[in-house]
Amino acid sequence: MKFFAFIALLLFAIQHQSAFSQDNEWAYNSETLQIRQISPNTFVHISYLNTDDFGKVSCNGMIVINDGEALVFDTPANEEASLELLDWLEKDQQTTVKGVVATHFHWDCLGGLNEFHAREIPSYASSKTIGLAKVAGYPIPENGFKKKMTLKAGNSTVINQFLGEGHTKDNFVAYVSSDHVLFGGCMIKELGAGNGYLGDANVAAWSGTVRNVKSKFPEAAIVIPGHGKIGGTELLDYTEEMFKKQSK
Repeated sequence: MKFFAFIALLLFAIQHQSAFSQDNEWAYNSETLQIRQISPNTFVHISYLNTDDFGKVSCNGMIVINDGEALVFDTPANEEASLELLDWLEKDQQTTVKGVVATHFHWDCLGGLNEFHAREIPSYASSKTIGLAKVAGYPIPENGFKKKMTLKAGNSTVINQFLGEGHTKDNFVAYVSSDHVLFGGCMIKELGAGNGYLGDANVAAWSGTVRNVKSKFPEAAIVIPGHGKIGGTELLDYTEEMFKKQSK
């Protein structure tokens, strides 16, 4: 039975990557925001952050839409792109945005949070993320959790879980069980990526945290990194190996 389950999962990944992941098929496309569907209920949103160390950086977030409801994971990197995203969800898609989740405290996760609050959309993060956002003087998510939190958009369930430190001490992942999509955020690297920003990282723990993610969500088929191209579980393997070498 395990063999047939594996084959079914592999076919799912191949089908959905080919059906939804072509680079030129955008659900929305402007200079500041792009949105692309990657599975039946899941979209990736891409915005841009200007940084001193890395220049203009593309930033990934996730959207889950089902039965007229939506959840957003990490805000776009600025208020302008966040307004575009909310208008697209509410006006074009005719959805009710049930919540926004910040997967760690850096600006590329919550820089547009005030726009969500202005529309009275509930915001969520780990208790650690809320504390770190307060210290940094960033917009503050309203609702906290310790280790695990489950949210729903329509009939789609998303598991949010902290599994260890890595890119930051508060980073957690979000898993869309119906679509086998894992949003790794900045904890997970695209293939070929370098270290990125390590100013708040726990390099020694990073590899072990990724192993925990792989163990917790073995049926993940599509993986969204915080920056760069989405892929499959090879992104988890790449990130684990990268920081395993550095922690020795």
